[in-house]
Amino acid sequence: MQVSFLGGPQPQRGVGVVAPFDFALDRELWRWVPDEISLRVTRTPYVPVEVSLDLARLVSEHETLGEAVRALGASEPEVIAYACTSGSFVGGAAGERAMVEAMTRAGEVPSLTTSGALVEALQELGASRIALVTPYTESVTQSLEDYLGEVGVTVTGRAFLGLTRHIWKVPYRSVVDMARQAVVGAADALFISCTNLPTYDAIPQLEAELRMPVLSANQVTMWAALRRLGAHAVGPYQALLLDQPTGREVPPVLPSVLPGPLSPPDEPVPSVAPVGPAAGHVPPGQLLPTEPLPEDTEGWT
Repeated sequence: MQVSFLGGPQPQRGVGVVAPFDFALDRELWRWVPDEISLRVTRTPYVPVEVSLDLARLVSEHETLGEAVRALGASEPEVIAYACTSGSFVGGAAGERAMVEAMTRAGEVPSLTTSGALVEALQELGASRIALVTPYTESVTQSLEDYLGEVGVTVTGRAFLGLTRHIWKVPYRSVVDMARQAVVGAADALFISCTNLPTYDAIPQLEAELRMPVLSANQVTMWAALRRLGAHAVGPYQALLLDQPTGREVPPVLPSVLPGPLSPPDEPVPSVAPVGPAAGHVPPGQLLPTEPLPEDTEGWT
């Protein structure tokens, strides 16, 4: 068979991604990426440490980042993104800037982190007061709130699940329930943290219901990385991405709240109950799954 007439393949520009060892949402990152861009993803080494702020520090050590960035260099990415929210806010604003500098030195290309991309996105939207949703424990959630305070962002309300494992299996319904609890008072936007928490299909529905921009960790990471290339992220009915030309067609999504629960197909949907007297001693803002999530492997970023 003669294939010479086909030409191609078309040149692909590369975005390098450094993710923690337990990152499970590669496919979600790709959904924001136009056709002419390729993601080159690598992971930090496995660390057998309990999920905590300590683990966030371990997966963001400069030596670890440098090795990951140099490995990506073989595929010649034009920008490198560190796709981990907790790993990039655990050291505060100064720590985040130091991470970017270390990655840029190691890779000799522009670099960014999820937490830095969040600040950039909030500035783009003119948002300084946000509602906050996380799957984290209270201590990790508080660390994020402290980071946001350092960069001049006020958290008006928050909700978190207190999970340490299998975060990528949290259904959209739980994300939506947390968002509804977190949005109290006057907020300019909602941020859903953790690059291991699925959000792509929930964003347009939440924006329609809550009448405010909704940002997520993976969304802002891809938006900021592609922006460095002069490219535009793909995402229907997402306020951060509006008025941007996209590199491929996206399926239409009705800008209205669906009557049923927002959950990935063929997955059970554990309901989430708000905190109350019957919930026992639970920190304010935490939501509890009424059915326990699996706990045999880690899953947090």
